Amino acid sequence: MFKKILLAAVLLFFVGCSNKELAIYNKPAIFWYESMLKSIAKNDLEKADGFYNSLQSEHIGSPLLPGATLVLAQAHMYSEEYILSEYFLDEYIKRFADETQREYAEFLKIKSKYMALPNPRRDQGLINEAIKDGEVFKATYPNSMFYYVVDTMVTRLYLADASLNESIADLYERLDKPFAAQFYRGIEPQPWIEWSKVEKPDLPWYKEWFEGDGKSSWYGFLIPDTHSVIAQNDGNTSKNILPTVIAEEINRRGVN
Repeated sequence: MFKKILLAAVLLFFVGCSNKELAIYNKPAIFWYESMLKSIAKNDLEKADGFYNSLQSEHIGSPLLPGATLVLAQAHMYSEEYILSEYFLDEYIKRFADETQREYAEFLKIKSKYMALPNPRRDQGLINEAIKDGEVFKATYPNSMFYYVVDTMVTRLYLADASLNESIADLYERLDKPFAAQFYRGIEPQPWIEWSKVEKPDLPWYKEWFEGDGKSSWYGFLIPDTHSVIAQNDGNTSKNILPTVIAEEINRRGVN
């Protein structure tokens, strides 16, 4: 009997705590702001997002809201949740930022894209997007205190893009597509970079096992040799289709 009473008391306690948490509403802005910061400190960003939503729902004109938006954006960035980080930065720029604050937020957006690329072989689209945003930032804010940081990131992204193009060219050579390989080898994003002095990045051994070096992989022997659908020796097929594919790629990338 005593055990049943004790169990019932424990259940009521937890249900009461749960209902108490769910029933929190109509609080001052500082309550939601401090609760969000405490959740961020505990690395509970899901709960922090909830407190932020309560802050903006109940106090849409609060002077705490701009700072809360920027803090939450950076918290998601350092937790490697880059899409959410960019979302909150966009919200901050659209709703709260003046010219000086906009400059800082735009810098954080570029930084977020840069941090999202630990391995440049995985997303060439994001590389090109980050390069474009970086160049726009440099043109818009030539006297920014972040100018040289952005310039360094953009330069590294150009090198990453060139390395990826070389890997793609190697792949097309293995697939017996010389025209496509020639196209990718002919792309030099910036003529001021001395490409002959650029060294290819070295992958850590534990990554190279699974990702290869851009030329071959340890599991290559498992893949059977097959003739390319569009190959060098396919006669008229190669002559007619490959130039069209390459021309479309040139138009898409805006290469002159």
